[in-house]
Amino acid sequence: MEMSILIFNNYTGFKEIMEPLLEGEGIKIISVSDYDELEIRIRNGNVQLLLLDLELSSAGWCSGIEMISEIRGLSSLPMIIISGQTAETAKIMALDSGADDYVTQEVNPLVLLARIKSQIRRYTKLINVSENIGSIYRVDGLEINDDTREVSVEGRHGRRGFKRA
Repeated sequence: MEMSILIFNNYTGFKEIMEPLLEGEGIKIISVSDYDELEIRIRNGNVQLLLLDLELSSAGWCSGIEMISEIRGLSSLPMIIISGQTAETAKIMALDSGADDYVTQEVNPLVLLARIKSQIRRYTKLINVSENIGSIYRVDGLEINDDTREVSVEGRHGRRGFKRA
């Protein structure tokens, strides 16, 4: 499976810096600058990480923070914020709104690469675990195994259905 990350805005020019490093790791960058296109790409599910390059100035924190919250409502994809804003308040607000990580534009590209790979690794591992767990559903005495298509009620197994007692 080809890995892709979605970068939004690219105010700081990180796409040009990161692209050769990411391509060397087999990760493709998809760049968008429009929120509607970002939402479409997220919903398509073809990316493993969001890299949001936001201008979080003291006058504009609210719109950036709201965007982070909206995106988090759409997806649980890992989200790393890149911003020129170094104020602790901006970092705290971004993380509280749903970002998984926050780096400033002075970050070493190799450190950012390591953070990206770490987030993707953690996310893909959690997805694999949830897929395995998600195939068996239990409620009180009822158990449904979606993989084997077996159902049991209080330990009694059946494939097609149960006769009413």
